[in-house]
Amino acid sequence: MRMRRKRNLEARVEACGHILLARGKPCRNLKEAAETFRALLDFRAVFGNDRPVELEVGCGNGGFIAELARRAPQKNYLAVELCTNVALTAMERIVKEGIPNVRFLNIPAEILACYIPPHSVERIYLNFSTPLPEAGRERQRLTSDRFLAIYKTLLKEGGEIVQKTDSAPFFEYSLRKFRENGFAVKDVTFDLHASEWAAENIVTEYENNFLQKGMKICRAVAVWAAKGAQ
Repeated sequence: MRMRRKRNLEARVEACGHILLARGKPCRNLKEAAETFRALLDFRAVFGNDRPVELEVGCGNGGFIAELARRAPQKNYLAVELCTNVALTAMERIVKEGIPNVRFLNIPAEILACYIPPHSVERIYLNFSTPLPEAGRERQRLTSDRFLAIYKTLLKEGGEIVQKTDSAPFFEYSLRKFRENGFAVKDVTFDLHASEWAAENIVTEYENNFLQKGMKICRAVAVWAAKGAQ
């Protein structure tokens, strides 16, 4: 079901303009944009410092990125969300709570390289990405070959992808794809909340809903080395 457009959407987005770095598609054809368009961000100008930058792809209502930024004020964060309605909720949260180290990209993940400088990100978070069917919609999965190729252009040497999902089949697919694409996989668990990493975990709204239903959460870290770790 399509989400109802928020009241006064454009005015509210404009009010968050100081933390919104890019919005929409630079041209109609996404493939053309990904290959030809560049408006690379100057992180020092954006954040006013040279602190490490981390990225969440699909930030939803912003609960995770807000808590992460509060816990680690010594880092900077980019939050990516395609749906403007959803991104607005996250942006308004950041503005209301006065969190200074988060900025937003309201763009398709396919064109991240149009805005993020090569090998400038230390960590990418994929929290509960939609586990689209492998048959027919694999290219749209955020851990498919297509997207992993994009992340590799963004990550620094030794940078990480941290994935959480409630779908064990999607998780197993992701683990396979990480390895096939030259990532070293570590800290793998099919039951995060019974693992050694539970204490440091930030529970998202989606995650809490899954937990209340008795579902287990999968988590892993994929480490990128340009020379090809296996």
